[in-house]
Amino acid sequence: MIQVIMYLDSKRKQVTGFHTYGHAEYAEAGTDIVCSAVSAIVLTTVNSIEALTEDVFTVTQNQEQGEIDLQFQAQASKEAVLLLRAMQIGLEGISNEYGEKYLKVTTKEV
Repeated sequence: MIQVIMYLDSKRKQVTGFHTYGHAEYAEAGTDIVCSAVSAIVLTTVNSIEALTEDVFTVTQNQEQGEIDLQFQAQASKEAVLLLRAMQIGLEGISNEYGEKYLKVTTKEV
């Protein structure tokens, strides 16, 4: 199962980063459409934040474990927050379609 934890600033009620880990195991490696969809959404979000905003953040990745963690160094811009919310909506749609057996999206207050 892929687990996605969206970090939520409880005071401002906005997403401030995320952590993903695991593998969907929906199908064999190379043909797993759930894993591919999650990877595409997550990597597009990271690349979009980098290309379209001035935000400073760190990304750590462990491909073998299916792990990506994004943390902002300062308060995220409105644009970055919007991109993270769009990512969350996309991932929740996949989870609703294929089930939490393959993808679970949760929030954690920070």
